Amino acid sequence: MARRGTAALALALALLAVALAGAAAQGAAVEDPDYYVQEIWSREPYYARLEPEPFSPPLPAGPSEEERKLRASEPRAPKKATKPKKAPKREKLAPETPPPGKKSNRKGMKTKSSEKAAGDDHRVPVAREAVREGCPPLGLETLKITDFQLHASTSKRYGLGAHRGRLNIQAGINENDFYDGAWCAGRNDLHQWIEVDARRLTKFTGVITQGRNSLWLSDWVTSYKVMVSNDSHTWVTVKNGSGDMIFEGNSEKEIPVLNELPVPMVARYIRINPRSWFDNGSICMRMEILGCPLPDPNNYYHRRNEMTTTDDLDFKHHSYKEMRQLMKVVNEMCSNITRIYNIGKSHQGLKLYAVEISDHPGEHEVGEPEFHYIAGAHGNEVLGRELMLLLMQFLCQEYLARNSRIVRLVEETRIHIIPSLNPDGYEKAYEGGSELGGWSLGRWTHDGIDINNNFPDLNTLLWGAEDRQNIPRKVPNHYIAIPEWFLSENATVAVETRAVIAWMEKIPFVLGGNLQGGELVVAYPYDMARSTWQMQEHTPTPDDHVFRWLAYAYASTHRLMTDARRRVCHTEDFQKEDGTVNGASWHTVAGSLNDFSYLHTNCFELSIYVGCDKYPHESELPEEWENNRESLIVFMEQVHRGIKGLVRDLHGKGIPNAVISVEGVNHDIRTGNRGLEHASLRGARPSTLIVLG
Repeated sequence: MARRGTAALALALALLAVALAGAAAQGAAVEDPDYYVQEIWSREPYYARLEPEPFSPPLPAGPSEEERKLRASEPRAPKKATKPKKAPKREKLAPETPPPGKKSNRKGMKTKSSEKAAGDDHRVPVAREAVREGCPPLGLETLKITDFQLHASTSKRYGLGAHRGRLNIQAGINENDFYDGAWCAGRNDLHQWIEVDARRLTKFTGVITQGRNSLWLSDWVTSYKVMVSNDSHTWVTVKNGSGDMIFEGNSEKEIPVLNELPVPMVARYIRINPRSWFDNGSICMRMEILGCPLPDPNNYYHRRNEMTTTDDLDFKHHSYKEMRQLMKVVNEMCSNITRIYNIGKSHQGLKLYAVEISDHPGEHEVGEPEFHYIAGAHGNEVLGRELMLLLMQFLCQEYLARNSRIVRLVEETRIHIIPSLNPDGYEKAYEGGSELGGWSLGRWTHDGIDINNNFPDLNTLLWGAEDRQNIPRKVPNHYIAIPEWFLSENATVAVETRAVIAWMEKIPFVLGGNLQGGELVVAYPYDMARSTWQMQEHTPTPDDHVFRWLAYAYASTHRLMTDARRRVCHTEDFQKEDGTVNGASWHTVAGSLNDFSYLHTNCFELSIYVGCDKYPHESELPEEWENNRESLIVFMEQVHRGIKGLVRDLHGKGIPNAVISVEGVNHDIRTGNRGLEHASLRGARPSTLIVLG
């Protein structure tokens, strides 16, 4: 325990150095001598910052005579509501360059801030620090707020109920079902509302809104009022001077818009009352509420559901330079088991860094399997990236503390981790922030390519040959060659994709996982449906039983994936398969990393979707780490299942590229170039092993 405490303290001090190391410019590819710039970071809790005194609503007996007159004079049901008197025009927050090291989690796209305090006719400038470091989201997007905490005046139907009014929620393939893309009121009038019950006193500071997620319809709210209550019966409207404040809403359906309250409001309930909406649309919205729950030690419900972690790790979002500095710190702390290298560069020239963790870094040991994790192929799926950075720290810390499980894993496995395969996309998402980037900002590479689906389609080559009974030529069932057109310079292939292919061809990986976001499920190949024009079709590999086991190994040890009580993220309920799914039965994709890895290399690759929220707020990272930590370790341990061995000739010399077949499995594998070894995840059932020299 003493050694573990010493290691934890040492790593904590090292991570503090990371926090103090800022970057003068974002995303620069040049490594100049002044790369690491010292900067003081503020780590104060949200509630410790100077801000206007919160307003707590009183509990009046009922509406005043003046309010009743105002209600009576309001129009009843216009196509587009006449906007009530607005506050004086608010100055929009222009994007500005923040100080080094002060990147926000909620920096500014489409940020609309109220600069007038209640009861004051003079403009009050909003401090940028207050905007950036306000209260975190309550958790509509992350599902911390349950369906039972969301209520609405009316709904068009169940699939457009209040429970669907969550920021970034996605509609199903077939709209007009149980899983539509917003809350939509049953009528278009000024009396509609959607409210959140925080279930405890909360300091509300802001509201983020979107329109309806739909391919065919254009529905969004263009202005709204905000009201709070302590009992859900008597409501107090947020004021702007003497009148009700009207907040500017959305101008299209996907880009989130943030409005901050002029002063924080302390209450249990918060209600959004639409006042106008898109001319040809309906009252529909998705939203997130920003608020700080107030301490309530007597509330058993919240104490029971609070998640904490005992791991002393750096729980924050890291820019590219901060990521590189953190990797350097881990390397210095555990120099005997880590190595930093890069597999190439992004379109913008940022290096694609990897960390190797092994007892002999830089050396492939005979009989020791190679494993990899890849994250950040979609730049806006940030949770996987941060989980990889946390995993590096954790493995280093626990190895120094001589945790027997981690020591055995490190000494018997060569682990490779790429935390950010698409750093260009991440930098775009990082600029938008965790709440304001929407569903897709930063998903693609700088030149607009989806890396995850940018690999050569080898499935069609294999299945076409099988359908023709290998006429005019035979196509092998493994190590299928990459087509020549894909290798040409004119092919639409991202430089990041080419770098990963070269990396996978160089290192004899046995097992790998690519971390993605926006769902909670583990997807295994094939990802492409065999039947032409089928959008969804169960298409198993010859090693289906092995892939199903690997997927279940991760899902069953995750805190939420196999929980039958949890709410679906968007539209799909994966509980029938225990948090796993065949990729093609979910949605068909040609040229996926998983299918390419299986058909071109010896590596069994799976896609691990680690959370409903692609880019959770920094405050959610400790809980997300606890959700995934055990699964990340268990999945790595699966690389030791199955068959290992050396393939030699009669003279004891290794046979390179020896084909190894297992009876009953129509997918062979090969030894490495040196011919000395072979590792396979097969062996879960008795089989006949055939080696062809």
